Amino acid sequence: MDASRHADPSSLVFTVPLPADYALADVLRFHGRDRQGLSEVVTDAGLRKAVLLDGTPTVFDISVDATLTNARCAVLADGPVTASMASQARHIVASLLGLHIDPDAFVAFVAADPVFGPLSARQRGLRIAQSASIFEALTWAIMGQQINVAFAVTLRRTFVQLAGRPHSSGLICYPVATDAARLDVEALTARQFSRTKAETLLRLSATVASGELDLQARPDNPLDGICTALLGIKGIGPWTVNYALLRGYGHPDCSLHGDVAVRAAIAALWGHEARPDIAATDAFLQRYRPHRTMAAAHLWASLNKTSAY
Repeated sequence: MDASRHADPSSLVFTVPLPADYALADVLRFHGRDRQGLSEVVTDAGLRKAVLLDGTPTVFDISVDATLTNARCAVLADGPVTASMASQARHIVASLLGLHIDPDAFVAFVAADPVFGPLSARQRGLRIAQSASIFEALTWAIMGQQINVAFAVTLRRTFVQLAGRPHSSGLICYPVATDAARLDVEALTARQFSRTKAETLLRLSATVASGELDLQARPDNPLDGICTALLGIKGIGPWTVNYALLRGYGHPDCSLHGDVAVRAAIAALWGHEARPDIAATDAFLQRYRPHRTMAAAHLWASLNKTSAY
């Protein structure tokens, strides 16, 4: 990334070089799940996303040039942009643009594979777009448990309306744990959340807001320990944790063997009417360690090229 311009204390502008064969459309499909665009809007040039940085509402205005060579990001804040916020901004842009996992490693790994070799060639440049934060990825996973994407988007929109903070542009910043923890169950259940889903969402929010669970992976807070702690929260199981590893942490080897869409994609590729069971899916995906994250991404994309989940 090049040097930033920071003349205006409430803005930050920097450029991110994009890799060859960058597939912007695949990234924007993920961020364009909600066509009402409360927290993010897909534009002709890229993406606008509202994010709370260190308590300050900000909007990331990301535009990609026509040659897919560079992405320019203007961070517009409702207050001064600090050095901490500038550092976070660069990491978030890389997440939003799917730059944390190099897809070429998977393409090379499966070059001679009868299933993923042709698939990765057809879907060249496919990347894992990530959420702006780990908390966003986790809460989206909870809201998406055992329901279709369209209904999950509706629940997410409600969550943003109830707990997000507005930016002066009109976009609403995706909620952070401290704001989400202030909600009560009835506020969610009155807006189509099941009680179980609402309680899980608020349980996670309270655990993170209190500091009992630190979601940031560090040498003194390893990812394995975070995953174990997440699995100890009632309502969070392996699928939710693996999805958060994929969308929140950019972990390259997440196993989505319990994912219905992954299993449906495998059945379609094999020409079977019935989806493989979870054990058979796990055994199949084991062949692609340590690249199971990219395997899941290609399977999702093979269904209908939406990759929205």
